[in-house]
Amino acid sequence: MLLEAKGLEHTFDYPLFHSVNLQGKAGESISIVGLSGSGKSTLLHILSTLLRPQKGSVNLFGQDIYRLKTDDLLAIRRHKVGVVFQSHYLFKGFDAIENLQVAALLTQQEIDKTLLEKFKILHLLNHYAGKLSGGEQQRLSIARVLTKKPQIIFADEPTGNLDQETAFNVMEALFDYIQEQNALLVLVTHDKGLAKCCSHCYELKEQQLILS
Repeated sequence: MLLEAKGLEHTFDYPLFHSVNLQGKAGESISIVGLSGSGKSTLLHILSTLLRPQKGSVNLFGQDIYRLKTDDLLAIRRHKVGVVFQSHYLFKGFDAIENLQVAALLTQQEIDKTLLEKFKILHLLNHYAGKLSGGEQQRLSIARVLTKKPQIIFADEPTGNLDQETAFNVMEALFDYIQEQNALLVLVTHDKGLAKCCSHCYELKEQQLILS
């Protein structure tokens, strides 16, 4: 089991969710849908090591991540987990290739030019990341995550800024990666058609995570 969450609960100005349980195995893809403000992104941040839940536990790779020492948690975040954010968090003053090289150097991996061709960004490698369009930045950020070769990918609306054809190519690459690397994908999306392509589809509704 790569991911096991038990009894998750979180509240901001109002209760977001409670009693959330979720499991994910190697080779699987999990989608989470729900209305805006239902807590999907917050749940993804909790699952991906970025936000401690107010109640409950998250086990990644058999370890309770919020009981780990800071260095051990950072090691998991750096080498085993990849996060695709709605905000891309690229180094805007770096070229696209330099953004990819940072990920490659951290994890001692190769940059896959075939992937860059599929994402239609191979010709943009010498362009500043901050000068790219929103869709180009989105594709670059996903390519950077895949360059790390993580065992779990957490993706928050990964196709939100993409046209239909490019979104299809990106998701095809993500699903191919999961099978080839025997990894796990956890995906938050508003696209119910995309959600149904995953192994398991959940809905966050009325503060509960429900298998749909």
